[in-house]
Amino acid sequence: MIGSQTLATYIDRLASQDPTPGGGAAGAVHAAQAAALIAMVARFTTGRRFADYEQQVSRISASADAHAETALQLADADETAFQQVIAAYRLPKGSQEEATSRSQAIQRALVAAAAPPQQLVDLAADIVSAGEELAAFANPNVISDVAAAAEAARAAAATARVNIEINLTGITHADQTAPLHRSIAAADTVIGAAEALARRVRQQILA
Repeated sequence: MIGSQTLATYIDRLASQDPTPGGGAAGAVHAAQAAALIAMVARFTTGRRFADYEQQVSRISASADAHAETALQLADADETAFQQVIAAYRLPKGSQEEATSRSQAIQRALVAAAAPPQQLVDLAADIVSAGEELAAFANPNVISDVAAAAEAARAAAATARVNIEINLTGITHADQTAPLHRSIAAADTVIGAAEALARRVRQQILA
């Protein structure tokens, strides 16, 4: 599991010739880092100075912790799903029956492989939303980390988008592609929101 590995081990695996983990897992790790940064900023926004925001801070930090955990789970899910895609493409296709069975297995595997990045788009949206709320009252000493979280969430959404797109190219059934197109549009929205949040924080810093 990626979440239980050292950073060095994960990086070495990512850089190896093994096809997993790949970009999908990396996107989920981006989201985990984004969520962790939001949690950190929230925890620095405590004490008498921020007493009016105590309940918001508690809620944001708790949800950010959960988001970070979910993101790491999605990293593992993406790795597993892509391994299934590889296995499907390696099925025999010598006979017509084998070819048909292989084609069906590939379709199932591609649809399943698109699920983790779809979930990652939704997760990135939640993280950006938390950052938007937090930026309104966060401790100014760590406000730059809200922008860093926004950029990491943006990377997560953009990576999820391209992974949905690559799976989409191989899926032939229209009823299965429609949700993927919706997720791509949602990713575009998240990316725009993340960019706006980072810009907003930079303006606060430079004001």
